Parts: sequence; C-alpha cells; structure tokens
Amino acid sequence: MTGEEDVRGDSGSLTEEQAERMFAGMNEVIRAGEEMRGLRTEMIRVLAGLGWTQDRIARLADMSQPAVSKQAAKHRTDEPPTPMALSLDQHDAPWLEGRLWGLAEEISETLGEAARCSRYVDALARGRKRFTPRNVDELRRLVEEDLMLHREGMPAGYRKAYDRISRGLDVPPKTAATSTGTTAASASVRRALAHRIQRDHLGDAPNGGWTNG
Repeated sequence: MTGEEDVRGDSGSLTEEQAERMFAGMNEVIRAGEEMRGLRTEMIRVLAGLGWTQDRIARLADMSQPAVSKQAAKHRTDEPPTPMALSLDQHDAPWLEGRLWGLAEEISETLGEAARCSRYVDALARGRKRFTPRNVDELRRLVEEDLMLHREGMPAGYRKAYDRISRGLDVPPKTAATSTGTTAASASVRRALAHRIQRDHLGDAPNGGWTNG
C-alpha cells in the first residue's frame, strides 16, 4: 500500500477531496438559505402590493409584525406598486419555468420513486440546481419521459399543462407585458408564484389561495 493509499484508507485522515466535497455541500446549504431569505423579503413586498396587511403577512410568514414592517419599508417607494397578474396563463420565461417546476413536483409525488424527474425536483428545492436554460431543458426532458412512460395512470391535466408550458418555452413572447405586472417582480419570485399556483391548479385548490384581502 502506498503512502497516499494509507492516508485515504486506514489512517483516518481527511483527504483534500473529501474536505472539498464537504465544503461544497455546506456552501449549497448556505447559498440556498440566503436565496430563500431574499425570496421571502420579495414575497413580503409582493403581498403588501396586493393589499395584504402586515399582520396577515407576519402570521403566514411566521415573523413578527415589526420585522415584516421593516422589510416592507426597505423596499417602499413613492410610486404605487404595479399590480401583479396571478393568472396561470402567462408567457414570460420565469413564469413558465415555475409552472414546469410545479408540474414536475406533482408528477414526483404522484409516481414516487418511479418518477424520473424526482432527483431533479429535489435538487431544485434544495438549491443544488439553478434555472439555467440547460437545466430547464433537462427538466423538460425528464417530465416528458414520465408523462410518456406513465401516461395510462397519469391525470390528463398533467399532459395538458405540460403541452402549454412547452409551447410557451419554445416560442417566447416578443415583448413583455409590463402593463399587467408581468415584470413587476424578480424572476425568482415569479417562479415561486407560478410553481405554487400550478400545483394548486392541478390539485384543484379553491382559488389557488391567492385572493386579495
């Protein structure tokens, strides 16, 4: 046995490769946490723009009312917020990506371990994957495989949703409809909203939980 093999095997020492993998895992968790905090802050602004009270937002976000007030004040401007459209059928890329993500989660939960998209869905949820064009294409491929392989036992609405999402991603709109609030929030917020609304729509949740008040 060589000295290097001894270090890797019997000595109990930590190799540089092992340490690198450990730090990579830690950095993923830290990065995902920072992104989630940023996303929560943006969601507070969006919900405040929809007319939700700070007390209501604080209760739902499990935060104190002063903390919500501080976050809302940080992003307050003199201009009134642009009304944000929450209809399912929108055509900007982040919205369609969020719908695809929501559909993939539904498929993963329906099929369990048999779903080919499950590992990708888990990676997205944990921040190990980003919504790059390459990753979105890979998720589309996995979702389509699941829909084809399990078409007999899959709700018809899954295929209909995928077809609309896929067409939208293949032929993006030439202009953004800013007048309806399509670009009023960041890409990450729009993905999160579309993800939730798509899941609620497929699950037939009344109103998707997004009525104002």
